[in-house]
Amino acid sequence: MAAVRLQDVAAAAGVSQATASRVLNGSSRVPGVGVADRVRAAAAELGYVPNAQAQALARSSTGLIGLVVHDVADPYFSSIVRGVQAQARAAGKLVLLASTERDFDVERQSVSTFISHRADAIILAGSRQSGDLDRDLEQEFAVYRENGGKVVVIGQPLSFGAAVEPENWSASGQLAEALYQHGHRTFAIIGGPGNIRTSVDRRNGFVDTLSRHGLSPIIEVSGDFSRDGGYSAARRLAAALELSPQSPRGRPPCVFAVTDVMAIGAIAAWRELGLSVPEHVCVAGFDDIPTLRDHVPSLSTVALSLVDIGRRAVDLALDEAAAGQCAHEFVPGTVILRHSSALNS
Repeated sequence: MAAVRLQDVAAAAGVSQATASRVLNGSSRVPGVGVADRVRAAAAELGYVPNAQAQALARSSTGLIGLVVHDVADPYFSSIVRGVQAQARAAGKLVLLASTERDFDVERQSVSTFISHRADAIILAGSRQSGDLDRDLEQEFAVYRENGGKVVVIGQPLSFGAAVEPENWSASGQLAEALYQHGHRTFAIIGGPGNIRTSVDRRNGFVDTLSRHGLSPIIEVSGDFSRDGGYSAARRLAAALELSPQSPRGRPPCVFAVTDVMAIGAIAAWRELGLSVPEHVCVAGFDDIPTLRDHVPSLSTVALSLVDIGRRAVDLALDEAAAGQCAHEFVPGTVILRHSSALNS
């Protein structure tokens, strides 16, 4: 059976094809109520499905928002996705999602695809990497923005879009201060990739605050921004510090992992080695991901309102003035000390 055409609807309603198109494709030039009702009734009776591209042309908007994340399975990003989808839905927009697994070629391909689908806005979620990668994106986004597209980055600001930026440096410094005031004096760090600015900012904020108290980490190890990255780094750290269940019970070292996911991997590694948290080693993370609610021991961390970050990114994307002026919003973190960093009296 042949698909119902727009001209079939127009004939059934007794109007011109142009009039039927204006009614069904959302043009601002809408005919009288009676005419519009006849066209919609004819379309419903015939089972006509409007053409999305024609609707986008008529409205000068596709109603689509492209969202690029590093890893949708990571609770950090899935929480941001939740906020983006909720706010987009409230605004009558649909979200197209791409997960890149931190492959920047995939990121560029995803951006190109969203641009080809004429997305109204594109949101990039995740820390940027150093080098020429953002310059390549900048060239692609230049034409996109000239054609009315909006760009928002969740993370470090770029020259070609608005930004919602967590205060990674200052918040990790606040965490270091809170742990120091809690009585910790021996610190170690599980960091992320050195070319990822989020990892560097969180590490530097923590270390800078320790230095004001005359302290520095006794050891730093690094791994991927993942559970397995934290797991492998924690095993190396335990070996370097010669931690064991038989170690003399004194004040345990406090390890700062730059993400909660890495901290969870670290705790799993230490548990396999017979080490208990916080009896043999203390640990704190960053992000306050939702899965921490069910984790034992409860994890000290810096809480970011991840869902709200996603919502704010959509608001920026849909705000003509903010997106056009590359507005920059900061998101503070809140230090939460839990059982994983508790010291025995």
